[in-house]
Amino acid sequence: MSLDQNALESLRIERQHEPAGGGGSSPIFKWLIIAVLALGAIAAAYAMLRTKALAVEAATAVAGATGKGTGAAVLNASGYVVARRHATVSAKVTGKVAEVLIEEGMAVKQGQLLARLDDTTLRPAYALAERQLEAARKNLDEIQVRLAEAQRALHRNQELRKDKLVSELQLDQAQSDVAAYAARLEAQQSEVKVAQGTVRVRAQDLDDLEVRAPFDGVVISKDAQPGEIVSPMSAGGGFTRTGIATLVDMDSREIEVDVNEAFINRVRDGQRTEAVLDAYPDWIIASHVINIVPTADRQKATVRVRIAFDKLDPRILPDMGVKVTFLEDRENAANTAARPAVRIPTAAIVKDGDTSYVWRIQDGKVERVAVRTGGDRDGQTEVLSGINAGDQVVAAPVEGLKEGASVKVKSS
Repeated sequence: MSLDQNALESLRIERQHEPAGGGGSSPIFKWLIIAVLALGAIAAAYAMLRTKALAVEAATAVAGATGKGTGAAVLNASGYVVARRHATVSAKVTGKVAEVLIEEGMAVKQGQLLARLDDTTLRPAYALAERQLEAARKNLDEIQVRLAEAQRALHRNQELRKDKLVSELQLDQAQSDVAAYAARLEAQQSEVKVAQGTVRVRAQDLDDLEVRAPFDGVVISKDAQPGEIVSPMSAGGGFTRTGIATLVDMDSREIEVDVNEAFINRVRDGQRTEAVLDAYPDWIIASHVINIVPTADRQKATVRVRIAFDKLDPRILPDMGVKVTFLEDRENAANTAARPAVRIPTAAIVKDGDTSYVWRIQDGKVERVAVRTGGDRDGQTEVLSGINAGDQVVAAPVEGLKEGASVKVKSS
């Protein structure tokens, strides 16, 4: 049986020509190419992240001459305006208020009548004491007349006795009458003094119903109204007032601040200070230290310092909040007068334990610079060393800042 040659040709499988060296593509070579490409992508991403700049807010250190009259700040503290002389004025006795003669803000003089209590009960007692005194004085006058009469009778009897015209008994009787009236006169004089004392006591009782100012000052609080009961001992529970008004001597205004005991060595008697009221943040008030109260608060670890205003002003009111800057001595201030006071925002300063530093911006990068600070006021802190006027610093440090990091200043 013969085979069809054409049919056999159609069943032949032709092989493709393989490149020289043979063997095909290796799987290891393929994975190596993938790894190289991945490493390249990672390196490119890292380079992009490294060169990405952080957006920060910047502030420029501003120089201002310290001035011969101010000097550098060595300490800052907060406190309150207080009045050294202030009193809640009350009556000496318990009674009902009949009249109140003052209002808040009124200036009063020492001894001025502020209020009067009801005298319905004490007024008749005073009138009775006066009538008793008047009666005692009239009895005294009667006894004085009778004593004078007895003395004249004694004198006549003595003359008649010389001529034997009266008996010895009559002379003795006349002498006894004089002695008796003299004794009654002395007793009645004592009764008059007692009656006078009673009148004085009743008058004092009436005077105690009048509430008067103990010193010159200003009324800052009116605490009672007519018809209310007042008592110096708060008798009668919650319905009894303890005072008529609160009085403040405005000439005794001063500042009290609590200074941390760790910094009290920077404060001295007579030291110059600058006070800024919270109500008037742009008004710097010259002041000075009166004294350092010689005791510490164990709970707060502070020492109280009293500060006097160089000149009082009506805008300074008791209980106002105040910030005080303690200044260097004049001698030290004179030595540093040529040095400009560099100020930057307080928020730009970072605390790291006992060290303070800022992030200074140079050529688009930041560097950490240690600084020594002075006083602060109105959100600005004085920098004594570390940076110079004109240096640009990060106003509000953000997370991610490090030495040499690239930054981009936000436009204001």
